[in-house]
Amino acid sequence: MKVGFVGLGRMGRAMAARLSQIGFDLVVYDAFPAAMEAFAEQGVPVASDMAGVCRGRDVVITMLAEDSIVDNVASGQGGLTEMLPDGAIHMICGTHGVEVIKKLTSDHHVAGQTLVACTVLGRPDRAAEGKLGLVVAGPSEAVSRLAPVFEVLGESVFNAGATPVSSTAAKIANNFVLGCAIEAIGEGMALARRYGVDPSLFHRILTEGLFDCVAYRAYGSVIAEEAWDRVGATATIGLKDARLALEAAEAASVPLPSGNVWRDHLVSACDRGEQDLDWSVMAREQFRLSALE
Repeated sequence: MKVGFVGLGRMGRAMAARLSQIGFDLVVYDAFPAAMEAFAEQGVPVASDMAGVCRGRDVVITMLAEDSIVDNVASGQGGLTEMLPDGAIHMICGTHGVEVIKKLTSDHHVAGQTLVACTVLGRPDRAAEGKLGLVVAGPSEAVSRLAPVFEVLGESVFNAGATPVSSTAAKIANNFVLGCAIEAIGEGMALARRYGVDPSLFHRILTEGLFDCVAYRAYGSVIAEEAWDRVGATATIGLKDARLALEAAEAASVPLPSGNVWRDHLVSACDRGEQDLDWSVMAREQFRLSALE
């Protein structure tokens, strides 16, 4: 399978490297040439434009942060809908709003291509090991064609159905729950610390007793050690996820009161200049409110 990859941020870089290591016929592209240097040094072909990353490809994977960027990459002048061959697949992996996914599903259909949404669960280190969770949604034939890619990138594949927006909705809801978990860890950690409990001990109590899972182990460790520079997703990305969750909830008349709490803590963190730290920095805001910083 011939694969193009667009978007070499933390997660995209790890995913593309994994595909390259396994031996896929890969071409990469990023709007920032410096992001492609490491791939070029390893002999991976790099494209100079969208035409180059699409030419002769069976699938082009995008891992991009913002709706406006992926919309331009897919449907803008010289984008995927113009440059991908007939019958090719756009596998969209970023976390995007439901409206842009609906739009791109239609745009690709009109262009004779297929959109498959494959939102990812996990941090970049999990991507590098091929241990992501993949939430996949799209036409069954296209999803079946992508099975070799899923096998390399993920250890768990969740089929969300034939409509790409289902993958997006599931990922937004997942990130909402994760954001609430991080907020709860921060609040619990603040309470324990005020009574002299060692943060690392409280982390052990959570992960060896109540919540033995990846999210509590990984984010609990960051919070206990105050290792905010151990970045998986930045506060800016977390704030985007909060906005997507609240927008989707409003459109569907679903109240999400907890979402406003961690959204507001991320707004405060970004206002303090901490937008490039890990989004678990929302817990730092709770520490400040608790007179622990």
